[in-house]
Amino acid sequence: MQNYQIYITFGLYLLIILGIGVYAYRSTQNFDDYILGGRKMGSFVTAMSAGASDMSGWLLMGLPGAIFLSGLSEAWIAVGLTIGAYLNYRVVAARLRIFTEKYKNALTLPEFFAQRFPQQKKALKIISSSIILFFFTIYCASGVVAGAKLFQSLLGLDYSTALWLGALATITYTFIGGYLAVSWSDTIQATLMIFALLLAPVMVLLHLTWEDINLALTAKSEMTGIPYANWLHNVSGIGVISALAWGLGYFGQPHILARFMAADSVQSLQNARKIGITWMFLCLGGAVAVGYFGLAYFSANQIPLDNAESVFIELSRLMFNPWIVGIVLSAILAAVMSTLSAQLLMCSAAVTEDFYKGFLRKTASSNELVWVGRFMVLVISAIAILIAQDPSSGVMKLVSYAWAGFGAAFGPVVILSLFNRNITSSAALWGMLCGAVTVVVWSPLMQYLGWADLAKLYEIIPGFLICSFITITSSLFSTEDSAVAEQFDQALAEFNLRSKG
Repeated sequence: MQNYQIYITFGLYLLIILGIGVYAYRSTQNFDDYILGGRKMGSFVTAMSAGASDMSGWLLMGLPGAIFLSGLSEAWIAVGLTIGAYLNYRVVAARLRIFTEKYKNALTLPEFFAQRFPQQKKALKIISSSIILFFFTIYCASGVVAGAKLFQSLLGLDYSTALWLGALATITYTFIGGYLAVSWSDTIQATLMIFALLLAPVMVLLHLTWEDINLALTAKSEMTGIPYANWLHNVSGIGVISALAWGLGYFGQPHILARFMAADSVQSLQNARKIGITWMFLCLGGAVAVGYFGLAYFSANQIPLDNAESVFIELSRLMFNPWIVGIVLSAILAAVMSTLSAQLLMCSAAVTEDFYKGFLRKTASSNELVWVGRFMVLVISAIAILIAQDPSSGVMKLVSYAWAGFGAAFGPVVILSLFNRNITSSAALWGMLCGAVTVVVWSPLMQYLGWADLAKLYEIIPGFLICSFITITSSLFSTEDSAVAEQFDQALAEFNLRSKG
């Protein structure tokens, strides 16, 4: 069998991940364990899980592919993401951990919103859960597409078969093990990802000198007219702002915020910030280097590449021995699986905790909720697979849309709910709705009005600004029970107390 080493390594990785799922199944005692791991995750697992669930197949396929096509002008996104992730750890993480616990041990964002803003409890649960289901289903589809492209390249399968095989690998351990399986496997997956992303550029530098790289990129630039080393080539002010604005998305991503909610202490989150940002900086730098050096390598050796998003896969095949290729390809699958599993779990939690338990079966037992959650993983996976049926689906496009939706709808409300005691329930509801709707209608509306430049503005910017404006100004014209402000003060006092400890 040709390259049997790749298949053995790849197969061993899948067996390890499934083994973690089985072990987590035995450790999952109740619904709290299934959704948040019982709030007992340490700093290392929290940091690595947050990073791995954040950096999906986009990190190892979408970003290197964008750099391969357009050069360093696409790297502004990496800058914005690093800044946004740091601020998310610094501003939101610890407060959210304490506040969600103090507000009746809220396990999901919709439940936290409902407890924090009780006058619109039902409406907030329905709206926020619906937003999660809508955008996360699209987000899940991006993971399914990335996994399909990997299996397609690895096994030479047709897209449809690869689609089902890639999705099945993730669905299985998420279905069985829940949050514990997702978090523990994320730690392994994050380690694989950073190993692969740092190794690949180093291998290119062992094959090509800096002079070779510069000559290859110069020749390619003359052929295409693209100055690949220029960070500002064909990038307008709107383009730079849009790329940097990816960082705003962190404040509203349910699957990342859930990692903060599951930490065992505020002190763990402080340590996790150092670990997580270091990991992220190295991984994003490695992904940019893979696309940039990969372009030089393929150009210098005159090797055609049909799909830019497969540059990491094909570069690994050409430079590494089959055993290492198996590890690298496992890292790509790890990136896909870690994010997809986190997204499936959040969707499952939204339906189970916020719809099923909240409205249909308020007396449901913990064991019943766990199995309903597992069933919802299957349902949402099926919908995501249907969306991903088109083989021309772009990972980057799907991710950017869903990322904007969460950042605009939830980001301002999360921040204001943790820092402003005077935000009212009605204001939170209308701000959330307006942020989500803005993301959906912004681009087509701007195109319809003939404002082409504004149509290119990343939807998260107007969505985030409108959500913030509506939430703040609406609070000036609505009132809230004094008990709401008192509960906020109690949660804040608890946060201050634990932060000093």
